[in-house]
Amino acid sequence: MAITNIIGDSVKAALTALYGIETDVRDFQINQTKPEFEGDYTVVVFALVKKLRKSPDGLGKELGEYLVAQNPGLFSAYNVIKGFLNLTVTDSYWTELLGNAFQDARYGAGAPKGERVMVEYSSPNTNKPLHLGHLRNNFLGWSTAEILKACGYEVVKTCIANDRGIHICKSMVAWQRFAHGATPASTGTKGDHFVGDYYVLFGEEHKKETAALVAGGMPQEEAEKEAPVMKAAQQMLVDWEAGQPDVIALWSQMNAWVYAGFADTYRAIGSDFDKTYYESETYLLGKDMVDVGLEKGVFFQKEDGSVWIDLTDEGLDQKIVRRRDGTSVYITQDIGLAEFKYNEYHCNQSIYVVGDEQNYHFKVLKLICQRLGIPGADGIYHLSYGMVELPTGRMKTREGTVVDADDIVAEMVNLARVKTEELGKVDGFTAAEREDLYHTLGLGALKFFLLRVDPRKRMLFNPEESIDLHGFTATFIQYVYARIRSVLRKEGAPAGGFSTALLPLEKELLVVLEQFPSVVETAGSDHDPSLIANYAFRLGQVFNSFYAEHSIGNAENPAKRHLRLGLAQMTGNVLAFALSLLGIAVPERM
Repeated sequence: MAITNIIGDSVKAALTALYGIETDVRDFQINQTKPEFEGDYTVVVFALVKKLRKSPDGLGKELGEYLVAQNPGLFSAYNVIKGFLNLTVTDSYWTELLGNAFQDARYGAGAPKGERVMVEYSSPNTNKPLHLGHLRNNFLGWSTAEILKACGYEVVKTCIANDRGIHICKSMVAWQRFAHGATPASTGTKGDHFVGDYYVLFGEEHKKETAALVAGGMPQEEAEKEAPVMKAAQQMLVDWEAGQPDVIALWSQMNAWVYAGFADTYRAIGSDFDKTYYESETYLLGKDMVDVGLEKGVFFQKEDGSVWIDLTDEGLDQKIVRRRDGTSVYITQDIGLAEFKYNEYHCNQSIYVVGDEQNYHFKVLKLICQRLGIPGADGIYHLSYGMVELPTGRMKTREGTVVDADDIVAEMVNLARVKTEELGKVDGFTAAEREDLYHTLGLGALKFFLLRVDPRKRMLFNPEESIDLHGFTATFIQYVYARIRSVLRKEGAPAGGFSTALLPLEKELLVVLEQFPSVVETAGSDHDPSLIANYAFRLGQVFNSFYAEHSIGNAENPAKRHLRLGLAQMTGNVLAFALSLLGIAVPERM
């Protein structure tokens, strides 16, 4: 149990014993004591002053005296400053915590909750490679899943491949026109990049043909629709839905090239899935549910035959769920897939990791599923995140200005190589050890930079800033971990049994370590890996301050040496576990 909860329970018991009242957590606050005051935790009880007819100072003193007297193993002293009750936690509490946890490599993980959560992320289109925005999506989804596992949930990681539609047909038409039989193998090109190049070619050809039609007097909007290459893509979509064999064969081949490329990228960035759904297999789901919704009065039909839902009472608007020609729209298949996924896994919560441009879509999806009575509808959660931008602005795939995920990973690994060799910190490393270190540092820097920000915020990606050894980076935390491992290799691991008075920085480090389980739990409930990133950085800073002030190998006495080795080992374990929840590895040396 967290120390704040223990203190809270003690305060509630004291209030009952002293004044005969029952309270809950809303009646008082517990905060860490400010550095300028003596104590570890401060109890704020102003909300009870009027009810108990006590002065703030009087109430604080009575509570403080009772708590110290009744809990000698927990509190060693108290003081009251302007009505604020500051409590000092005994050194024995902290050293007992250290003794129980210093060898626990998963300290911070929670007990099984008996609930299952699905996290859907990545969900790429199969007409282009993954890009920088996909990296934030993958890192956010994967890390959220791992944090939820650490919280005690059973987690199912899923992805839906958007492998059908006009965007796929554009790449197919361009390949037919311009490839002359070329393949990824014949050109030495990674499959997803190969197909993506033809998507860009389509855009260029469409632009040319549109310009020619406009020059001939056709309005711009009409010209874009009537350009021959666009008409060909639209016809190909019709042929695909009709199951025309040669179109299906080309579609299967080009998707296979893309999937092979995706697999290489996923391996490189450490992303994985338990189940992948394919839009080509799910796009008809939900059509029958429109008829069910009409019967239930959830949907209504307009005179032209189209079917809608009225969400104006929710502050939204009317949303179409089936066109007048009987075909489904995008949200229709999402409704069907939501039911399909629930029937397959019976998850208590289904988290969709999708950019914030889809906020409206997921509000509507959840409301429709709830009104249809789909099981698990209440558990639908949109983990919305802001876009990643570059110093040059937003990325545009059709114009070929996207930063490919493979390229940015390679750039980060190379940047790690350059920075590390500049510092001369790889003497004694074999060539293989160097390459492994560069990949660990480069990928760690990238993941941490994209995860350290609140997911809901847009962000600007800066490669140089992300790998600064002295900045708010994974590199800094990894260096702290490597330093700890070096100390433990030199001095040996502690055996346990810590009983010595604590100096301020020793206690401060233990206070921060104690908070980790609560941080993990909050990061899971808030679906926010940035809380883990920020915690790991703060822990690294506190350890550095401790290490700079207090020698381990040349400690004042054996008991202090033993204690500090325990502090180092526990800190190393927590840093490694925290970074692992972000998908970041830690080097034994650097």
